[in-house]
Amino acid sequence: MVHVLSESGTPRGKDYCILYNPQWAHLPQDLSKASLLQLRNWTASLLCSPSDLPASGFSNQIPLVARGNCTFYEKVRLAQSSGARGLLIVSKEKLVPPGGNKTQYEEIGIPVALLSHRDMLDIFRSFGQAVRVALYAPSEPVLDYNMVIIFIMAVGTVAVGGYWAGSRDVKKRSMKHKRDDGPEKQEDEAVDVTPVMICVFVVLCCCMLVLLYHFYDHLVYAIIGIFCLASSTGLYSCLAPCVRRLPFCRCRVPDNSLPYFHKRPQARMLLLALFCIAVSVVWGVFRNEDQY
Repeated sequence: MVHVLSESGTPRGKDYCILYNPQWAHLPQDLSKASLLQLRNWTASLLCSPSDLPASGFSNQIPLVARGNCTFYEKVRLAQSSGARGLLIVSKEKLVPPGGNKTQYEEIGIPVALLSHRDMLDIFRSFGQAVRVALYAPSEPVLDYNMVIIFIMAVGTVAVGGYWAGSRDVKKRSMKHKRDDGPEKQEDEAVDVTPVMICVFVVLCCCMLVLLYHFYDHLVYAIIGIFCLASSTGLYSCLAPCVRRLPFCRCRVPDNSLPYFHKRPQARMLLLALFCIAVSVVWGVFRNEDQY
């Protein structure tokens, strides 16, 4: 983590995530033990040659430089030689742990970490250009409570869905038994699985796997589209019983000859269908956004 404070005296700071390699240098686990140093905005330079260094150096500062054109080792070696106490590298790409070889790790004694470009913009927008930062690595908890929440969501969804489907099936069976007197009508219709059906299913699965392997960049959007369609349908099936219990908006569409609409569905069910589709579309568009 990098803890940012404004030099204007604002007591409240903010933490930002960084990705660093502890083989370069270790960071303290406690923020109170971390040195609060001036952050030098040097992002106009890539810091790949001695000419990129300022005339006064980075004495007791943590420079902020752009990523690219040279290795992490070259950047941090130049920063350390000019008196820097650490190095933050701004990356517009996916963050990766800065690495090097064994001899390079032995030469460097200051920490080097990657900071996302979005966080850099937020730092200067929130605290101004004059800021002080402290680098620290808080210890990870024994139990990650986020994983507990994810586990409860995953298992709970399967458990509730299974109980709901089973209760509906029991209800349908009891209603069917009340209507049908003959024992032959009470038996469920069985689906005959033939060898041809099994072969077709296996061939389709194999073709899908081969296409995903060779044409993943294009076929993945088809998979996302299928997932969005299935999720909107599932969300509609879950919310429909609740919407039907609402005491208002029971009006139906006028008589027409359009497909599906000729059954004159209720307006609230159409609104529910639009809402479910909108949720899936919003997820599909913003699925890679960090803030969501």
